Amino acid sequence: MQTFPAQRPSSQWDEARNRLDGLPEGRGLNIAYEALDRHALHGRGDQVAIQWVPREGDAVSLTYQDLVDRTNRFANALAELGYETGHGVATLAGRIPDLYVAALGTLKSRGIYTPLFSAFGPDPIAMRLNLGRIAVLVTTAAQYRRKVAALRPDLPSLQHVLISGDGAEEIDDPTVLDLNQLLERAADHYEIGPTDPEDRALLHFTSGTTGTPKGALHVHQAVEGHAETGRLALDLRSSDTFWCTADPGWVTGTSYGIISPLVNGVTSIVDEADFDPERWYRILQDQQVSVFYTAPTALRMLQRAGDELAAGHKFPSLRLVASVGEPLDPESVIWAQRVFQVPVLDNWWQTETGGIMISNLIDHPVKPGSMGKPLPGITAGLLKCDEQGELVVGHDGDPVEITTADEVGELALEAGWPSMFRGYLDNEERYRACFAGRWYHSGDLARRDSDGYFWFVGRNDDVIKSAGHLIGPFEVESALTEHPAVVEAGVIGKPDERVGNIVKAFVVLANSYAPSEELRRDLIGHARSRLGAAVAPREIQFSTSLPHTRSGKIMRRLLRARELNLDEGDTSTLESQA
Repeated sequence: MQTFPAQRPSSQWDEARNRLDGLPEGRGLNIAYEALDRHALHGRGDQVAIQWVPREGDAVSLTYQDLVDRTNRFANALAELGYETGHGVATLAGRIPDLYVAALGTLKSRGIYTPLFSAFGPDPIAMRLNLGRIAVLVTTAAQYRRKVAALRPDLPSLQHVLISGDGAEEIDDPTVLDLNQLLERAADHYEIGPTDPEDRALLHFTSGTTGTPKGALHVHQAVEGHAETGRLALDLRSSDTFWCTADPGWVTGTSYGIISPLVNGVTSIVDEADFDPERWYRILQDQQVSVFYTAPTALRMLQRAGDELAAGHKFPSLRLVASVGEPLDPESVIWAQRVFQVPVLDNWWQTETGGIMISNLIDHPVKPGSMGKPLPGITAGLLKCDEQGELVVGHDGDPVEITTADEVGELALEAGWPSMFRGYLDNEERYRACFAGRWYHSGDLARRDSDGYFWFVGRNDDVIKSAGHLIGPFEVESALTEHPAVVEAGVIGKPDERVGNIVKAFVVLANSYAPSEELRRDLIGHARSRLGAAVAPREIQFSTSLPHTRSGKIMRRLLRARELNLDEGDTSTLESQA
C-alpha cells in the first residue's frame, strides 16, 4: 500500500474541486459528468463542444448536448452487452467522433478507458489488450481486419468489438458488432452510478526501454488536475476555440485532447487528417483557433515548410501557442513567436503525472528553452544523483535535495496531486520504485536557475558522460538547431575508450541545404563556439529524418541502438510504426 496520501492538503486543489459540480445527490465524482453533463444542466448544451474537421468535406459541429446524448447511448449499449462497472474498454482509431463518444461513454459507465495508437501494429495491440484485460474494443473495420482479427484466439479477455463506420456486416463473427446500430437502439438517458473519486478511470500504456509496456492507472479524481492545469497552463476559457493536435492514442490526446478542454467548457477542434502545413495554417485561420497546443516537432516541421506559407494566412483569434511532448528548443520558440505574434509556452509532464506539472504561463516572462515553473499546488525539487545515476540518500534515509542554482539533479514532485497515477497495472514493485520518501522521482534530469525556472537536461539514462563531464543531449540539440541549416537534431553518447563517450549528433537539414563535409565542419565549429569543445559533438551524421514517438519525442535510445547494433527494445510507439 502507498505510504503517501493520494492527495495532500492544498488550497489550490480544494479550489479546483469546488469549481466542479460532483455527481448529483452526493454520488461522487465522475470525469464524464464534469466534461459534459454539467454544462448541459447549466444551460450551455447548445455550445459547440467538438468541431470535427474530416479529411475531406465540411466541418461537423457536435454540441455539448449532442455528446451528452451520444455518450449516454454508449453507456447504455455497454450495459446491454452486460458491462456494469470496472470493465476495460479500448479505442483503436484515428481522430473520429466515435472515439470521443467511446472514451467518455466508458467513463460514464464506470469502466476503465484505454487509448491505443491507431498506428500500432498487431503485436503491440495484442500485448496491450491482454495486459489491460480489455473486454471491449472500439475500432474501424479496416483496423480490425488488418491488425486484430487474426489475433482473436490469443485475446482471451476481448469479448466484443464495436465497429465504427461501415463494414461490420462484412465480418463473420457474432462478437463483432455495428456500433452505430447499438447506439441507435440505446436510450439517450443514462444515470451515472456512484463513482468514488479513487475509482479507476484511465489506463495509459507507456513504453519502457526494454520489456513490456507499463500500464499507468489514473482515477476519476484526476479530473481536478485536468481542469485546473488546463485553466492555469493553457489559460482555457469557455469562450475559447482550442486545438490540441496530439494523437488520441497518447496521454495528451486524452488529458488535453478530450478531458481538460471539455471540463473547461471550450470548443475543441478535432482534425481527422495527418500533419500538413498548409492544412494546419488554414484550420488555425478558418476555425479561429485561440489556443493552439502542439508538439515541438510539429512547430519545427511548420518552420521547415517556410515562412512564406505562414505569411499567406492570418491568425487574428490566436492568443497562445503551447508545446508538449519533448523540450522546446529556444530557436523554435523565437520562430513561433515571430510567426504567430503570441506567447509561446513550453511545459513539462509525463504519463504518470496525468497532467501538466511545470509550465511557462501566459502572464509571466518566458525564458526560451525553459519549461517554466511548477504550477500552483505542485511542489517540484531536484534530487542529487551519483555517477551511476542513482539517488543520493542522506543520513536520515531521505533523498538529498539540491538547493543551489544550476546544479543538475533528478526532477521530482512531492506526491499527492489529483492526477497522480495510482499504480502500474499488476506491477506494484515498479510503482514503488518511482517514489523516494515523499517524492515521485521522474527519471528526468533538470536544473533550476536562480529565478526558479526549470530547464530540461535529459533522461537519466540519456545523459552523456564524457571525460568527466555530464552532457545533456537537449542542450547540444538546441545549440545545433540554432544554426540555419539544421531543422532538427538528435544527440547520443557513443562509447569511446579514451573519454568514456563522445557526443554524436544526427541532424536533419533544411530544404535549402545539402550534406557536405564543409557543412559538417561548420556545424561542429558552431556547436563548439556555443558549448565549448568538451560538450560539442565530435561526430555529425546527416539524416533525412529522426525516429520519434507518436507524442513527438526523439527516440534517442533508438538512435543509440542503431548506432551500436543493439536490440531496439519496444518500438511500438515509433511514429512510423504501422
